[in-house]
Amino acid sequence: MRQLKSWFKGNKGFVFFLFGMVLVRSAVADWYGVPSGSMYPTLMIGDRIVTDRLAYDVKLPFTDVIVTSLADPQRGDIVTFTSPEDGVRLVKRVVGLPGDVVEMRGEELVVNGEKAVYAPAAGEVAARVAPDYTGQQLVLTEQILGQRHPIIVMPQRPALRSFGPVTVPPGEYLMLGDNRDASKDSRYIGFVRRELITGQVKRVAFSLDTDRYFLPRLERFGTALATP
Repeated sequence: MRQLKSWFKGNKGFVFFLFGMVLVRSAVADWYGVPSGSMYPTLMIGDRIVTDRLAYDVKLPFTDVIVTSLADPQRGDIVTFTSPEDGVRLVKRVVGLPGDVVEMRGEELVVNGEKAVYAPAAGEVAARVAPDYTGQQLVLTEQILGQRHPIIVMPQRPALRSFGPVTVPPGEYLMLGDNRDASKDSRYIGFVRRELITGQVKRVAFSLDTDRYFLPRLERFGTALATP
C-alpha cells in the first residue's frame, strides 16, 4: 500500500490527465477508427472520425442516462450508437425519425410516402468504392425529403433490399448504412432507442490508407461531413 501511495504521489499529474481524457471521451467528444466499409462512400476504412457527444444529449459519464436533451437527431445525420443487439459501437445514418413510415422496395427508399430519387454520383466520390468487395458497385446519389447523400449498392451481393412499411416508434430511430448491401443496420438489429445514440459524427480528423501501408490521405484530414 505504501508503494502504491508513493507511486500515485509521484505520478499524480499523469493520473489526473488520464482521468480527464477518459471523462472527456465519455461525456464531451470521442474519436473512433472506421474498421469496415459499411458507410462507403461517405466514410472510408482508415478514417478516424470525431463524435460530438453533446450534439443531442448531456449524459451521466460512462452511462446511457440522459440528464438533459439539447437537440433532436435529424434525418440525414451520421451518428454513433450502441447496437441494441450486442452492444457494439456502430456508425450509421439516421433515415427514420420517430413516427416516420419507412419502407424499401428493391433498394429504393420510401419515407412517409415520398420515394427517393437516384442518380449516378459525380466527381471524386463516384470512384470511392469499398475495397473489401470485388463485385459490381454502383455509386449513386440518394435524394429524399430535402436530404441528399451518396450511397453504394452491390447488385450481385446477397442483401435485404426490401422491407416494411414500418412505423418508427416514439423515442426510436431507424438507421441505415450508406453502403446499403454491406451494412448491418436497422434492417437486422431493429430500431435504435435515443439513449443508445452516443453522438453525431461531424468530421474526419484524419485518414490512413490501409491498402497503401497506412499512408495518409491528406485530402481527408479535417473533412466536414455535412450533408451536401
